[in-house]
Amino acid sequence: MGMAVDGLISGLNTTDLINQLMQAEAIPQTLLKSKVTDSTTYITAMQALNSKIAALTDAAGKTAKPAGVDLHTATSSSTSVTVTAGVGATDGTIDFTVDKVAQSQVTVSGPLTQWPDQPPVLTFVAADGTMKQVTASSSSIADVAAAINKAGVGVSATRVAAGLDPATGDQLYRLQLSSAKTGAAGGFTAYRGTTADVTAGTATDLLTEPGAAQVRAAQDAQLTLWAGTGAAQVVTSATNTFTDVLPGVSLSVSAASTTPVTLTVARDDTALAAVASSLVSTLNDIFTYIDQKQAVSTTTNATGGTVVTAGAFTGDSTVRDATSKLTAAAQAPLDGVSPSTYGIVVASDGSISLDKDKFAAALAADPDKTKAALQAIAGRVADAAGMVSDKYDGTITTKIAGEQKTVKGLNGQISDWDLRLSDRRASLEKTYATLEVNLQKLQSQSSWLTGQLASLSTSSS
Repeated sequence: MGMAVDGLISGLNTTDLINQLMQAEAIPQTLLKSKVTDSTTYITAMQALNSKIAALTDAAGKTAKPAGVDLHTATSSSTSVTVTAGVGATDGTIDFTVDKVAQSQVTVSGPLTQWPDQPPVLTFVAADGTMKQVTASSSSIADVAAAINKAGVGVSATRVAAGLDPATGDQLYRLQLSSAKTGAAGGFTAYRGTTADVTAGTATDLLTEPGAAQVRAAQDAQLTLWAGTGAAQVVTSATNTFTDVLPGVSLSVSAASTTPVTLTVARDDTALAAVASSLVSTLNDIFTYIDQKQAVSTTTNATGGTVVTAGAFTGDSTVRDATSKLTAAAQAPLDGVSPSTYGIVVASDGSISLDKDKFAAALAADPDKTKAALQAIAGRVADAAGMVSDKYDGTITTKIAGEQKTVKGLNGQISDWDLRLSDRRASLEKTYATLEVNLQKLQSQSSWLTGQLASLSTSSS
C-alpha cells in the first residue's frame, strides 16, 4: 500500500483528492458488487423455495402410495392386548380369547461345585431334533457357561450361586439354561455326553440329575377365535405378536385370559383428513412464499422521492413455471371431476385450501373413490414437484447452479478490480508525490532567481 502525502508545497489535500478519484475509478467494481449482492439474495430465496418443494415431493410421494391413505384405527377391549392396523387392514370386529402367552424354556441344573465330567461335554437337542455338541475348557461352571454361550446353540447359560456345600463348605452353583427364542420351536433338551452318546442312548439328561428342574417350558402363544362356538379356531404364534389373524392387523398379547377380547378395526377418517390437510397446507405455504418474494416494495429516499424495489422472484420465469406446474397438479380434474368435489379448493388468487366438511362428506359417500382421488392428486403433485426440485436436473436446481456460476465469475472480476485499483492508487500517490517534489524544486529555483536579481540591483546602485 502506497503512502499518501498531503500537499506540503502545493497546499492540496492530496489524500482526499486521491480518495475521490479512486471512488470514481471503483464505480465498475461497485456495480459488480451490487450484482453479487442481488444474485446472492436471489440464490438464498431460490434455495429456500427448492427445499420447500423438495419436502413436498417426499410428503406427496408418501401420500400417493397405498400406505399413505390406507389408514385405520385398531382397538381392543383388553389392556393386555395391543393392536396396530396397517396397509390392507379391513374394517370390522372379531372376538377371541388369549389361552397362552409365548415363553422361552428355562432349565436349571442341580447344585454343583464343578462340572462332574472332565473335559465337560454337553449336547443340546433342539425341538426339531438338531443336535449340537459343546466342549468346555475346564470343569469350572463359569467355563461351562462361557462355552455354551460362545457355541451358538440357541441356548444362553448363566452361572447362579446356590449356597455352600454342607459337607465341604465349598461354593455351590447352578447352571441356568434358557432358550434364546420364545415358542415351542425354542424348546431343547440338554445332555451330558457327546452327540454319539445321545444317539446311542447312553447320555445323561440334565433334568434327571438330583436337584435339576425345568423352571419354564417353551410354548407358543395361543388364541382361540369365536371360543365356545362350533366355529372355534385356534391360532398360535412363536412370539406374543400375531400378524396373520386379520389382514394388515398386528396384535400383541401380554397375559392369558378366558374373558373374550373384542378387536375392532375402523377407517381412520381423522387421519385421512389430516393427510389431505397437510398436503394442501404444504402447497399453500409454497404459494405464499412465492407471493412474498414476488411482491414489489416502495420506499421513500432522503430527498422524498419514491423508490420502487422488485422482489427476488419478480418476473422470474423459472418460479412462474414452478407455480404453474404445482397449481395444475392440484386443481386439474380427475376423470372429469374437479378436486373441489373432494374439498380441495383453489381460489382465484392462487391460494389453496381444504374444505373439511366437503372432504368428510365425500369420504362418507364413497371412501374408496375419495382415497383414490387423494392418492392421484398427491401423485401428480409429487411428479410436478420432482420436476422442479430434483437435485440433479430440477428446473429450480438448474437455475440455482447457473446463478452460482455467475456469482463465481463476478467475484473473479471483483478480485481483478482489487488489483487494478490498488495499482491505480499507487500510481496516483506517486504522481502527487512527484508533483510536490517538482514544486519544491521550482520554489527553490524561484527563491534563487529572486536572490540573484536582488544582488544585481544592489550592484547596479
